[in-house]
Amino acid sequence: MVLKMTDLPESLFANPVWSALHSVHRRFAISSGEASRYPADVSPFAAVATPGAAALEQLASLLVPEESVWVVAESLPEVPSLRFKTKLECLQMVLPEDMNLPAPSIDIVPLSNSDAPAMVALTDAAFPGFFRIRTCEMGSYYGIRSGGELIAMGGERLMLDGYPEISGICTHPEHRGKGYAEAIIWHIARAHRRNDLVSWLHVASPNERAIRLYSRMGFVESRRIMLHRLSLKAESDNNA
Repeated sequence: MVLKMTDLPESLFANPVWSALHSVHRRFAISSGEASRYPADVSPFAAVATPGAAALEQLASLLVPEESVWVVAESLPEVPSLRFKTKLECLQMVLPEDMNLPAPSIDIVPLSNSDAPAMVALTDAAFPGFFRIRTCEMGSYYGIRSGGELIAMGGERLMLDGYPEISGICTHPEHRGKGYAEAIIWHIARAHRRNDLVSWLHVASPNERAIRLYSRMGFVESRRIMLHRLSLKAESDNNA
């Protein structure tokens, strides 16, 4: 089968967290049998090789009380040690490889670990809990400053072979509507294109504003996935 330019390979993208932790991001992987996760200060994502009860119990062994993680799967069975808290449908969108990419006209600067506190503070206003103090180690991050303050940012999160995810796109509420998010996305996509990489992203299906932006820029929906938020059950739950 010949892949279309808007297809994302099923072997990588049906379970993208697992794919990342067993390839480009294996240095982050904390694993037990068929379960793997990122360190808590890097990302709230975890994965199981197959969505069965045994793998979920192995995942439970990697968690600590009061901690939640997100797992990609169509559905998951209930297991004694885990509480299912919520789920979220997301679109995987890809930037076609034959698109012309405009050059940003805004001054965009690289960000480093020393910028991590400012990056966490900025993203917490938009998607609290997803961006952690070491998330910036997952890939390259860039930002826009005004008066020395970080007012917009974005970078790379899940890294699959040949397919880096664009993520963490965020603009301070007082500076929205100026094209900063779009400029940062183009900046990242141009860097990917120079290295023969394919740009893609996740966006929550209820986030219609972001989906409109990405669609207008030329991103195309490839598939939809389901994220499940899990946490350890408290001892009192297990003894009830």
